[in-house]
Amino acid sequence: MTERPAGEDFLRQADPFRRELLAHCYRMLGSVHDAEDLVQETYLRAWKSYERFEGRSSLRTWLYRIATRVCLTALENRGRRPLPTGLGGPGSTAGDELVEQPEVPWLEPVPDAMVGAEQTDPATIVTSRETIRLALIAALQHLPPRQRAVLILRDVLQWRAAEVAKVLNTTTTAVNSILQRARAQLDEVTPHEEEIVEPSAADQRELLDRFVSAFERKDIPAMIELFTKDAVWEMPPFTGWYRGAENIAALIDTQCPADGPGDMRLVPTWANGQPAFGLYMRDGDVWRPFNLPVLTLSESGVAHVACFFDTSLFAKFGLPEVLL
Repeated sequence: MTERPAGEDFLRQADPFRRELLAHCYRMLGSVHDAEDLVQETYLRAWKSYERFEGRSSLRTWLYRIATRVCLTALENRGRRPLPTGLGGPGSTAGDELVEQPEVPWLEPVPDAMVGAEQTDPATIVTSRETIRLALIAALQHLPPRQRAVLILRDVLQWRAAEVAKVLNTTTTAVNSILQRARAQLDEVTPHEEEIVEPSAADQRELLDRFVSAFERKDIPAMIELFTKDAVWEMPPFTGWYRGAENIAALIDTQCPADGPGDMRLVPTWANGQPAFGLYMRDGDVWRPFNLPVLTLSESGVAHVACFFDTSLFAKFGLPEVLL
């Protein structure tokens, strides 16, 4: 019998972990583009050293160790990826000038399908939706890289302190100390929306249908009814963020280039375990990508929208280049 080459054996065993490793790298970096690159780097390093893998841990654990170290190396020369609300500035009003900062490495959303969070059967979900929520990823960006790694490995992946210490070449005492500081820091920056109670499935569908209808008709009164009293709207790469249903509706009324019904079209998708849309704007006889809103829903309405203007994300979500 012909012996299976080591490289072929590695790919057969390691490939099932690719999506959860992408989720891990995304939590660390806050960028789907960077996460893809680092997963590739992880697999390349693992493939090169697979013959020396002694099996003292599971292949999955070994891959996570490599991925974590790759992420920490990548973070040595990179700043955090914020959302506008994370810049520390006060909220804006609809009449304020829009200030764009494309040079900032903004936080990016991740498609559920890329990290295995899109299935409805819990037994087949690779990544728990709660561990990729946009608010959590934004909060993680406030942590230094080692704190970020420890908190993810301990609290998200449920690793033992001794396992984390081995990854970081440190002691279990140091890991426990880092984890304590990371939790305290996360408590300070985690927004209250983490405690939001989501609507039932039927209420969620009804709210999303209303959202699509209001935007496609550019119905400002209907938009006001969609949002909670303290809802927040932000839209990187613009630095402003907006609180309050009427303030948000006024922003859309005065700053959105749509003139009226039919100028906007929305295609549903899922990002970070949350409902999202590819929003297209009319350009002559077609509709072209404009932005990608990711919604946080509560029992009383839409509580938060992060509206991403990086249209290169549309391809990651499998959204059409153009609507006819």
